[in-house]
Amino acid sequence: MHLSVIIPVFNEERRISKTLLDIDRYLSKQKYGYEILVVDDGSKDRTCFVVEKFQSLIKNLKLIRNQKNHGKGYVVRQGMLESEGDFRIFSDADNSTSIEQIEKFWSLFEKGEGVIIGSRDVKGAVIVNPQPFFRRVILGNGFNLLVQIICGLWGIWDTQCGFKGFSREAVEKIFPKCKIDRWAFDPEILALAKKMGYKINEVPVTWINDPESKVKLKGMVKMFFELLKIRQNLMTGKYQI
Repeated sequence: MHLSVIIPVFNEERRISKTLLDIDRYLSKQKYGYEILVVDDGSKDRTCFVVEKFQSLIKNLKLIRNQKNHGKGYVVRQGMLESEGDFRIFSDADNSTSIEQIEKFWSLFEKGEGVIIGSRDVKGAVIVNPQPFFRRVILGNGFNLLVQIICGLWGIWDTQCGFKGFSREAVEKIFPKCKIDRWAFDPEILALAKKMGYKINEVPVTWINDPESKVKLKGMVKMFFELLKIRQNLMTGKYQI
């Protein structure tokens, strides 16, 4: 198994069909082995029903169901650890970063790099239908500065892009150590990767903003406190690295 694509979902019955078809359209043309893992976080709608219907149409499509809602971090970690690919990426259900962007990762993977993340804030990135200035610059970049300060991720301006890739080795070393189940799971993954000596490679991607995908202020407040928890865990040696 060369590539595993993990898609965390929660109440995505309206958007998951198009995302699965787009991913299958690309992967079915490749010469390597692959799998698509949809990890459901206790959806209350027909998300799982839709995915199950597509299993007869899409090769190597798997569904992992959770009866309870645990959080995006939990299901991403679950999918990463239960997948089998030599290289593994997770991607958002809204398909804001298309699967074709993986082409930009391969040259780095071939050089032995273990952690590669898509970025909307490095040279060459393209944002379609960008968010309003206040949300993008004041909230987005301002909050990311806090992430850099609290988690020690200096110079990484886009920790939240939902398109990240890892080698099998990096997955097996990093993800079992993760403890954040919800909002701040991305910074935790990257902070652990850095702590373990991995270089975090940022690659520019094309990102299509979905107006329906909104992070509420309540979520940002919760994420802030989780960032403090990550800092505390790092300082007290709780990750046992």
